[in-house]
Amino acid sequence: MPNCPECVAREKKKIQEKYEAETPEENRNKDDLFQLFENVQVPMEMDKRTKHFICKKCGLYATREQVGDIKSRLNQKEYTKEDRQYDYQEWWQKSKKEKQQV
Repeated sequence: MPNCPECVAREKKKIQEKYEAETPEENRNKDDLFQLFENVQVPMEMDKRTKHFICKKCGLYATREQVGDIKSRLNQKEYTKEDRQYDYQEWWQKSKKEKQQV
């Protein structure tokens, strides 16, 4: 059974905030945090008639494909201002190189 992606993301965020608040910055270890994340499980039940998964905690009702889409959307890195600036800089430098070749 898959885990509910929305509930797992919420729980991971709570764990991370608690870990960062309790642990001094010099003692933080990513491995410890990942071990805590591995213990987070919110299993979904399957409705055999409709072949949908149901989360008893938050009420999410989705097919296996929709659960996968939600997981990928939640795991996707947010596109920040720095990313846009880097993309623009890369584009600008690329266009200069092409101008010099012509």
